[in-house]
Amino acid sequence: QVQVVESGGGLVQAGGSLRLSCLASGRTFSLYDMGWFRQAPGKEREYVATISASGTTFYADSAKGRFTISRDNAKKTVYLQMNSLKPEDTAVYYCAVRVRASSRGGPYVRDDYYDYWGQGTQVTVSS
Repeated sequence: QVQVVESGGGLVQAGGSLRLSCLASGRTFSLYDMGWFRQAPGKEREYVATISASGTTFYADSAKGRFTISRDNAKKTVYLQMNSLKPEDTAVYYCAVRVRASSRGGPYVRDDYYDYWGQGTQVTVSS
């Protein structure tokens, strides 16, 4: 069982920045692929970004150039740095963990690629 806890959400003005953190328990964090998803009110959950166990990063088109995913294996934490935030980035952001062996090529964008999820952290961007 892996516990996943997100933090760092909040209210920010358009154009501002936030850094989300995700702490995942587990003895072999360095072997996990880690992802971020988000769900806006009335919409389906959508993919944001992934960092593989090897450190390779992948982004949704909406995140490219504005968001950066990174990890600190010693701290068992993955980060999502979000810059140039827009009102349409408002959502609950979820961290996802894949504890099964990393699969080259993913599919990182699918919910079922991941095994554990956090409870989410709210990000609100005001215009």
